[in-house]
Amino acid sequence: MNAPNDPTAGLVTSRAHSARVYDYILGGKDHYPADIEAGDAMCRHWPALPVHMMENRRFMHRAARFLAEERGIRQFLDIGTGLPTSPNLHEIVQEVAPESHVVYVDNDPIVLAHARALLQSSPEGATAYVDANMHDPDTILDSPEFRELIDLNRPVGLMVIGIMHFIEQPDDRRLVQHLLDPLPSGSHLAMTIGTADFAPDEVNRVAEEYRRQGMPFVLRDLPTAASFFDGLELAEPGIAQVHRWHPGPEQDGVDGRDIAMYGAVARKP
Repeated sequence: MNAPNDPTAGLVTSRAHSARVYDYILGGKDHYPADIEAGDAMCRHWPALPVHMMENRRFMHRAARFLAEERGIRQFLDIGTGLPTSPNLHEIVQEVAPESHVVYVDNDPIVLAHARALLQSSPEGATAYVDANMHDPDTILDSPEFRELIDLNRPVGLMVIGIMHFIEQPDDRRLVQHLLDPLPSGSHLAMTIGTADFAPDEVNRVAEEYRRQGMPFVLRDLPTAASFFDGLELAEPGIAQVHRWHPGPEQDGVDGRDIAMYGAVARKP
């Protein structure tokens, strides 16, 4: 990874940042008072928020393992990686196939500062980190890291987890499509999409708190969420709340009213 001498040089700690709020709510250590204030306010609006966030993370684990085990994917592009939290994506897929390659993408200076934790690849595989924004997909696709690690003659797993609610219309579908376009047939999209379908009052209050903190926040109903997968072949069970997609024992007893995220995995024909 080519990192600047001081990766935190552009860090702004006086206002909350989504990756650090996420870290705080899930019990991490890489956040600041503004993130704590925002996270506490959001949890007052919706006490189930930590459960919701954890189930989003667990969906990523299950989707990644599904792609590695069931679909034979050996290279992954992870958009909006967030702060390293074990098990990270490469740990999941390299446990299945040690030769797997993973390119992580984020643009928060504190994520960059901790990105070396994302580069602890198995000897057989490889990982890289690209300091880039989903709003500029060409920077991702043209990066030396992407070009070195991703072979566009072989299927790719595109992971867009826990980020789409920060992407406003009309950019949302265009950006996802831009990332999908160069990927070959047999590639897969794994995505989670925020919704207020199951706890509208509470989740809309959380959304408003994000906006008050200066972060755009967009919630989508089921038909809108489904439209992101138009032209793709959905894996069973299709689009579902994240805790209901290939659930395991950890999902026993999870209340659907506590989950405000749809998830799905789909194949590019």
